[in-house]
This record gives sequence, structure tokens and C-alpha cells, in this order.
Amino acid sequence: MESVPTNPRDDDAVVLRWGQAARSVPLARRELRRTLERWEWGAVEDAAALVLSELLTNAVRHGRVPGREIETHFARVAGALRIEVHDASEKRPLMALPVDGADGGWGLPLVDTLAAKWGIDDRRGPGKLVWAELVVGGELW
Repeated sequence: MESVPTNPRDDDAVVLRWGQAARSVPLARRELRRTLERWEWGAVEDAAALVLSELLTNAVRHGRVPGREIETHFARVAGALRIEVHDASEKRPLMALPVDGADGGWGLPLVDTLAAKWGIDDRRGPGKLVWAELVVGGELW
């Protein structure tokens, strides 16, 4: 499923919806990169793409709810880029370092390293949102 812009005229925030499939991750990264290019925030592009990949991959793998989509939000907030991933699952991710030799489990520790701050919140409707903020050109307010 392709992304569906829900606010194409708002230049301070971009909200997109995605299918619950692995192919949504690179598509969302592409949209994030386009947004950051338009905002001239290329300095955080690589870190932001990694953070988005980890959050969205978690939602695709662990937040599946039949018939529901995943939503991403990219927003400019007080000197930072805020990335949110919304899904309809009530199951909250846990951050723990994976055991030696594990193939996965590094997503949230990576987000914790790259982001100035991050968290998990309730959202309007069913499910949760997982968010991260990356400083852009200065201190996070």
C-alpha cells in the first residue's frame, strides 16, 4: 500500500499512513528524506532514517492489528525533528539489550542512542504511539 498524505498543505508536519508490511519501511524512509530535504534539515537525515526504520519496523512486526494501518508523523518542534509511529496494538515495546548472538532486539537501544529523547504514549483511539526527537542545529528546547 502506498502512503496516504493526510495533511499535504501543512509544512511543519507530515502525516502518512502505511500498510502493515515490511515494504512500508523503505517507502516511509523515502518520504522522511524528502521532507527533511524540503525543510533543509539534511544534517539529521541519516540518524532520522535509522530511528524511523527501527520504530516502524517494530510497529510492522509487533503492532499488527488486522484491518488497521500504521501512521507516521514527522514534525518540526522547537529545534527538533519529532518522529512518531502510531499503531493500533495495545502491546508496548520494551527496551532491553539483546543476548549475545541475537539477530534482533537492537532497535530501541539504537533509538535511545540516536535520539535526544523518546517515549511511548497513549493515542486517541486504540493502540499507542512511539516517538523520538532528534536535535536539529542546536539544543533541544
